[in-house]
Amino acid sequence: MQAQAQKTKKVIGRAEIVTLPELGSAEVPARIDTGAKTSSIWASHIREENGVLYFRLFDKPSKLYTGRTHHTTEFEKVIVASSMGDEQERYKVRLLIKLKGKKIRGRFTLADRSAQTYPVLLGRNVLRGKFVVDVSGGKPLYHEEQERSARLQSKLK
Repeated sequence: MQAQAQKTKKVIGRAEIVTLPELGSAEVPARIDTGAKTSSIWASHIREENGVLYFRLFDKPSKLYTGRTHHTTEFEKVIVASSMGDEQERYKVRLLIKLKGKKIRGRFTLADRSAQTYPVLLGRNVLRGKFVVDVSGGKPLYHEEQERSARLQSKLK
């Protein structure tokens, strides 16, 4: 029975391209992280006023940045803990993404991902029951990953 359930799931790689149909963003690189419980998206200019959360996707250094401000009244504040145990307060919102032809409405924390290679991180909350991950596949940003690794390694010197 489990083998049959596996057949209905789409195979994705360690990195894929997603779109955000309701927010007007197309072809956004996303890192697949089965170790992360929650998904995250790069947001900037985040502010809460009178029960409304305002934010922009990405920021000026990104080619994806449009400067458009999005808003929602459906949000919550959460504490997110990294694998290293660091805790950070973030806003969490519901967003619609499209991945491999599937539309998924999931919860994403808004975070400064400017130092990360991928502006979107897809965790188990979005992936569960829908996909199987084959780390040898996908659409990784090889060049950007190598540059980031080199920058980090240079800090050891």
